[in-house]
Amino acid sequence: MASPNAQSSRSLSGQCYCGTVHYAVADQFIYAANCHCSDCRRTTGSAFKPFAGIERAKLNLTKGHDRIKIVGDADGNNTHCADCGSLLYSVVRDGAYVHVAMGTLVDAPTIRPTHHIFVGSKAPWFTITDDLPQYDKRA
Repeated sequence: MASPNAQSSRSLSGQCYCGTVHYAVADQFIYAANCHCSDCRRTTGSAFKPFAGIERAKLNLTKGHDRIKIVGDADGNNTHCADCGSLLYSVVRDGAYVHVAMGTLVDAPTIRPTHHIFVGSKAPWFTITDDLPQYDKRA
């Protein structure tokens, strides 16, 4: 599922809730989804995490390098602001990609979520009301 803007050189900015940590990411996301797994629900405090995936090298911290909190290891983690706790992105796929928490983007990306994943473990109190495809696990 390639983004129609795969060659865009536009850069997007993102930040945590308190503004301590900022990042820049290329508007070259490869995929985007809404994840309903229990880990994503717990890290966001929401029914699901809208995320967009991109090669790790295309995201750079621009402010607050010393104020991030990494939960996990270098090649698989959730990266938060140490001050406000915002989940900024998750390092996945053996460290090669990041899943940017779309709610932390200041600028609007070209890509939009195309499906729901881990619907088999979604919050029982939440009803999915859009027509996007739904998968019990990964797509």
